[in-house]
Amino acid sequence: MTYSNEAAAQAPLHLERLQLGPMANFVYLLVPTQRGRLAVVDPAWDVPALLARADELGRPLTDIVLTHHHADHRNGVEGLLERFSLRIHVQRAEKQWLRDAAWLSEVVWHDGGDVIELGGGATVTCLATPGHTPGSQCLLCNDNKILTGDTLFIDGCGRCDLPGGDAGALFKSLANLRTHLPKSTLVLPGHDYGPVPEASWEQQEISNPYLQLRADRDFVDYRLRPRS
Repeated sequence: MTYSNEAAAQAPLHLERLQLGPMANFVYLLVPTQRGRLAVVDPAWDVPALLARADELGRPLTDIVLTHHHADHRNGVEGLLERFSLRIHVQRAEKQWLRDAAWLSEVVWHDGGDVIELGGGATVTCLATPGHTPGSQCLLCNDNKILTGDTLFIDGCGRCDLPGGDAGALFKSLANLRTHLPKSTLVLPGHDYGPVPEASWEQQEISNPYLQLRADRDFVDYRLRPRS
């Protein structure tokens, strides 16, 4: 999907969303309006589809941004590096989980609050949101959209029972987003696991059960309840 309405056309950055792979991943292209860099968020599963779209846009990919280290969000990195020279943006807390990756020399390590400049006024702010993994991050675009990876789904959130997961940390991350995000912010998750592919933060505060839980213990118990 391309966000190509009149307002988006005037913004410094527009997004394209591709649903790829057996886990209904959403992979996003960050396309600066003024022909700056071209970034892909969480490239996975179908490298030819990403290469084809970059060719259609008429510009080379320059950046990869990972929301976290899990393989289903990065198994296309090597394929893209065969075609392009890329900067790979990752939260510093993911470093130990990527120590065996062959492309560490290409990584730009970030901390929460770092801003990735994509040219022409297009920016992405890296928000540290640990919980699903220690270095999970959400990406706040300067057009009031947030890419949440596996931190927050539509009417759901990422699991915390895998290595490095921490339900208490995820509760704090979501509480921090609740405090600081405008209610109009559009939530764009990393998987198509909900009833719709996107929703406003205000809508999620109403319908997402994980955002209804305001006590740490209640959230942890609910998130770690036995999976059927």
